[in-house]
Amino acid sequence: MSVPDTRSDDTTRERARRDEIDSSDLTMLGVAALAGPANVIMQLAMPAVGYGVYESRVDSGNLFRHPVKRTRTTLSYLAVAALGSPTDRKAYRRAVGRAHARVHSTPDSPVAYNAFDPVLQLWVAACLYKGWEDVQHIYGDPSIISEETYRAGAVMGTTLQVPAKMWPATRADFESYWQETVSTLEIDPPIREHLLAIARMEFAGPVVSLLGGWWSYIMTIGFLPEDFRDKMGVELAPWQQTVFDVHNAIVRSVVRHLPKPLQQFPFNALLADVRRRIRTGRPLV
Repeated sequence: MSVPDTRSDDTTRERARRDEIDSSDLTMLGVAALAGPANVIMQLAMPAVGYGVYESRVDSGNLFRHPVKRTRTTLSYLAVAALGSPTDRKAYRRAVGRAHARVHSTPDSPVAYNAFDPVLQLWVAACLYKGWEDVQHIYGDPSIISEETYRAGAVMGTTLQVPAKMWPATRADFESYWQETVSTLEIDPPIREHLLAIARMEFAGPVVSLLGGWWSYIMTIGFLPEDFRDKMGVELAPWQQTVFDVHNAIVRSVVRHLPKPLQQFPFNALLADVRRRIRTGRPLV
């Protein structure tokens, strides 16, 4: 008598458990989008992630060719992971999975990578969670950072292929994972130049980069943790740091007095857009 193969059932149950993670403790502030480019630098500092993006053959996901679409899909992922339902997460995982299927290294790639690798996805998720904490410290309410919100932060990875058991069990475990991983990171020259181009908003075209690139650079490097500044070989001049600090003080005073729907914008609007796309059969990514 043959033994039933339960691996498929186990995988289905694992995905269902991941999608059911309660993320209601995560307060998403729309102003977090300002820290997006810095978070991208953190993610791409891992060589396999950096070259995966740099060499990607998925044209529709190329920030320099489709800046609006790429920004929308990235922020929509955060909205779905933190604010969405299990149904939203399942739909977005399928959509991202179709795009990720084409993201893998070739014999000519400097490093081996595969977008489905949960180890790489864990690092990206860790950067997203770390960014969430930083934004709470700068603009939000640091007192809400707790073991509960940390556990909810697992959705940053479990919404894709990261098994829940891979997420470090406690904040202390996360900090150990973070420090150990950061100590191994190196940013190669091609990736560094690519990331500096993002910081200067070169993906938005020469006019926008000329007018707003200086401000984007200040925001990006300002949000970047010191370890990553060292790896990038960048630092803010005193006047740039002053601009960053004054900007944050003004934005913080405004954000804290906004009603919750406006605090969450554009994430709440992006989640509504994702749900419309699901209902009407339009592409999510």
